[in-house]
Amino acid sequence: MFTEEFAPKVLGDVARKNAAIRGDAIAAHFEGRDTTFAEFERHTNQVANGLIALGVEPQKHVAYVGKNSDLYYELFFGAAKARAILAPVNWRLAAPEMAYIINDCQAEVLFVGPEFIEGVRKFAGELKSVRRIVSMDGATTEWLDFQQWRRAQSDARPDRAESEDDVAIQLYTSGTTGHPKGAMLTNRNLLGMRQRDSSDVRQWNLASPDDVWLVPMPVFHIGGSGILVWASYNGGKCVITREFNPVTILDDFVRHRVSKLFLVPAAMQFIVRLPQARQVDFSRLKYMMYGASPIPLDLLRECMDVFKCGFVQMYGMTETTGTIVALEPEDHTPEGSPRMRSAGKPLPGVEIAILDDAGRQLRPHEVGEIATRSMANMSGYWNLPEATARAMAKDGWLRTGDAGYLDEDGYVYVHDRVKDMIISGAENIYPAEVENAIFGHPAVAEVAVIGVPDDTWGESVKAVVVLKEGQEATADDIIAFARTRIAGYKSPRSVDFIEALPRNPSGKILKRELREPYWAGKDRRVN
Repeated sequence: MFTEEFAPKVLGDVARKNAAIRGDAIAAHFEGRDTTFAEFERHTNQVANGLIALGVEPQKHVAYVGKNSDLYYELFFGAAKARAILAPVNWRLAAPEMAYIINDCQAEVLFVGPEFIEGVRKFAGELKSVRRIVSMDGATTEWLDFQQWRRAQSDARPDRAESEDDVAIQLYTSGTTGHPKGAMLTNRNLLGMRQRDSSDVRQWNLASPDDVWLVPMPVFHIGGSGILVWASYNGGKCVITREFNPVTILDDFVRHRVSKLFLVPAAMQFIVRLPQARQVDFSRLKYMMYGASPIPLDLLRECMDVFKCGFVQMYGMTETTGTIVALEPEDHTPEGSPRMRSAGKPLPGVEIAILDDAGRQLRPHEVGEIATRSMANMSGYWNLPEATARAMAKDGWLRTGDAGYLDEDGYVYVHDRVKDMIISGAENIYPAEVENAIFGHPAVAEVAVIGVPDDTWGESVKAVVVLKEGQEATADDIIAFARTRIAGYKSPRSVDFIEALPRNPSGKILKRELREPYWAGKDRRVN
């Protein structure tokens, strides 16, 4: 049944194909532990059968709070084989935010990494639907131990017929109203774009069993879990790091001879600024793929000098299952070609249009909202039909929330954001959520949150505050207060105090006016 030409349509078939064709090859390496493809197939069968034994019905949720590991990789594919939906939770969130996501997806089983056992204990009593909690490394006796639980299950193929339309993973994105939304990604979303047109021979977009993929980006992002799927689909080895650490990543390059990886520009900067980076042999590295923000030209020059590989800028979002537009290696030049200002061209099978407010398509160089249509578009937001309808038209177009334009050659240029979203170090931060956290401070009368340029993170969060009459507070007071209510990365890094917020005649705060002084001299309002 399984040949190299076989194109899997569900995650389970990816594992089965690799086990049949290259069973003795290494599927995953994690902190000294190697797992072959044959072992991965057996382990994921056991996870699936274990979930079924725990009473998890098809298309019900299980959640994961933990950092990257090979055991998460097994849970991801095992849950898909059981037709369950995995919801990995951003471990950088505050405890109430984690609990919200676990309750929102109605998770029946919760898997917890070793770093978060104490934190989860504190809010476990608030979880409404969780029936069992599983510790990923057996560090506690009160919950099931993942590996013991898995070994106790049958390694036979689970008795459930997987479907392309099954939701396999639900990734949460920050919400404009203060609550994150669960983007549902199906087997078809994850794998359909991998079934490449044979005429697509771009080398960076091809992958093989000889590739060694480094996976340092967090699995609660599409940049982490999505890379696991891409590598697996082509039978490559995944070197999984618990979290991003520039020093240990240099060691991984040497020991594992990494050929491909995905990073955000801020992470690239951390690596190349290490003094020892220029002594590392990167000769095996074929392509550095990066996304979440454009790369400053000076940083690109520095990375090209250090890594000496091809670079591919990737544009996409959780709702598009990751990359839908790519800037090719040949468009990256140290001199900074005009196309370096673009995000690139659509991938095969992806349509891009620029729409006005009425949904009409605009001509080249006319700025409007970037919309996309492809089989990678999510199936929708979990339990949010109105939000889904706002984002996805009946004719298949998904509005990205980014403003931009197309040129005559089909290159996509991101001009600004339709929404107020701030992207800092690849994390999506919505001002409304931060404003809600700050507004409860007893000295705050009004607050507006904006994104300002940051040389390291792309953007950083700034709060503009109006104090109540007769009240006093410092920037440190406001920042510390916010950190008690939301995750640290969402909290403002700076605070300005003003007498009154600028508003239009209808009373809406003019955030563009607040942002303008910080972005003066820049021709784009993204950094």
